[in-house]
Amino acid sequence: MSRNTAENSAPIALATAFESFEELWSPRIVTRVNDYDVRVAKVAGEHVWHAHDDTDEFFLVIEGELHISLREGGAERAVTLPRGSVFTVPKGVEHRPYAPAGASILMFEPTGTLSVGDRHEEIPDHVDATTGHALGA
Repeated sequence: MSRNTAENSAPIALATAFESFEELWSPRIVTRVNDYDVRVAKVAGEHVWHAHDDTDEFFLVIEGELHISLREGGAERAVTLPRGSVFTVPKGVEHRPYAPAGASILMFEPTGTLSVGDRHEEIPDHVDATTGHALGA
């Protein structure tokens, strides 16, 4: 994906972006903001426990409901994000997103951030370990 410029940028409808792919837990890069990817993903079921050592991870729920389990300070807790909610997982915090009924989400992450973090459990077949796919790919 090329860097955004006034000449090559155009509005992107999120509905169209989500319609362009079917894969779950396989984020697509919608655009870039400075050194960050704006990614969208369809999710259902469980992701993998993982942590990003050097970056926070921002989530916005576009449709459905997303849950995020967090392990920090020797304790485990979960947050629930209904449609329209945002949440930031602080860097270094082990977390596992899951969506029992499915959801569509938008994330901000530094370009090149691996979807399964720097530390993770074994990656199941339904989770795509990627730095993001180009939209429409």
